[in-house]
Amino acid sequence: MKQQKLAVLGMVCPFPLIEAKQAIEELNSGDELVIDFDCTQATEAIPRWAAEAGHTVTNFEQIDDASWTITVQKK
Repeated sequence: MKQQKLAVLGMVCPFPLIEAKQAIEELNSGDELVIDFDCTQATEAIPRWAAEAGHTVTNFEQIDDASWTITVQKK
């Protein structure tokens, strides 16, 4: 299993989600994409997209007042 980091700090929605969708396309099934972001709307949009696409969220945590990290495992 490979892990790829995607830092989209400073990007406003929907760009963190767009970047995540593009990045996960390049991964193999079972690989993980670790997304660091600070867009509040993405706290709902990224997990929703992952679930709808059949991917698994393996980690989701708040780093500080306005930034989060989420790990999505490709289906």
